[in-house]
Amino acid sequence: MKSLGARLALLLLTAIVLVVITSSFVASLVMRGPRPEITMEPMARQLSILAKFAETDRAAAISAGVVIAPVPASEPRDDGLSDFLRESLQRTGDVREAIVSRHPRGATTASVRLPDGNWMVMQISELGPPPGGWKILAGWLGLIITGSVLVSIFAASKIMKPLRLLERASTEIGPDGTLPHVPETGPGEIRVTARALNELSARVKAATESRMRLVAAAGHDLRTPMTRMRLRAEFIKDDEDRQKWLADLEELDTIADSAIGLVREEISRDSLQCIRLDTIVADIVTELTSMDMDIRTGELQPATISAGRLAITRALRNLLINAATHGQSAIVSVTHPGDKVVVTIVDTGPGIPEDRLSQVFEPFFRIDIARQRSFPGAGLGMAIAKEIVSRFEGEITVRNRYPRGLEQVVSFKSRGDKLAG
Repeated sequence: MKSLGARLALLLLTAIVLVVITSSFVASLVMRGPRPEITMEPMARQLSILAKFAETDRAAAISAGVVIAPVPASEPRDDGLSDFLRESLQRTGDVREAIVSRHPRGATTASVRLPDGNWMVMQISELGPPPGGWKILAGWLGLIITGSVLVSIFAASKIMKPLRLLERASTEIGPDGTLPHVPETGPGEIRVTARALNELSARVKAATESRMRLVAAAGHDLRTPMTRMRLRAEFIKDDEDRQKWLADLEELDTIADSAIGLVREEISRDSLQCIRLDTIVADIVTELTSMDMDIRTGELQPATISAGRLAITRALRNLLINAATHGQSAIVSVTHPGDKVVVTIVDTGPGIPEDRLSQVFEPFFRIDIARQRSFPGAGLGMAIAKEIVSRFEGEITVRNRYPRGLEQVVSFKSRGDKLAG
């Protein structure tokens, strides 16, 4: 968006400067005086007549205002106009030495040599551009360009303002895919776009809430028939069959609980607080170690984030249980690089096939269906963790390690040195 605004401002600036330069050039062509080579010949005839008059009757010429001096005018010589004047005198049949001088303030003087060696000095009309004309033009163009830059930047910012509103709204898309309300102001096209985004956000929100209600209702409604089935299973006489029935019902119960838990996390709006992530990780490791899970802590740097304590604890517990269960053993560390807080979980398991890494956060994901009964759970732990981490503006990535193992990396924005008890 910044690039678009810069290009728009540059386009406006170029258009304004080109129009002004073109109009100034045309105005100079229309309003400038006649060229020196055109006006010089009539002036040369007048100077020739006056010079001859001064030769024949000098006293009368001096009394008439003709200046006779032993040397030509002392002002700086203009070689171009001097050549024009000599050539014009030659065309009139009066071959004389002539010099045109320019005063710094703009006055132009012609000096014509007389046969006795004196000079007839006369001020003539201006025949060319004033001295320092290029400086005046450069100052004029500089003023135009400065004003054009300011006008272009102001106009571009006004034009881009509605688009920046849309850009800001798009960067605030929530984890559930909804947008904050976009003000429906500005030009017609912008209002139509903002209205469409608001309607889209409302529809996505309605569809998400409907899906969540459906999943929650299904999970809740499953409890009643499962309770009845569990009671009936108790009357099965064969112990082996009874245990199989009860195990299947326990798995269904776990799936229903996990589905409801996922819905709860998607609609949860926990209040934010500053929490010590290293302390939470240490507490989780202590808890899981007491359950005979092979989990160890690595480096635990003090780090504070802004999140919901219970939700973050649930997410990290799910990730650590997944590492200890499927990865055999795990090491977790907390680091604080720059303005980030990073939790790294490394296990020693077989990893995940590269072509299936992108599916690891999908609900009910299993690497191998045949292994489903080997490990407890419904396959929603990673999905719930992803939902929680995204809700608190965090990121979670999973990648394989070589020759074996899986690495889970969770990163959050640091919240400075505030510490929670």
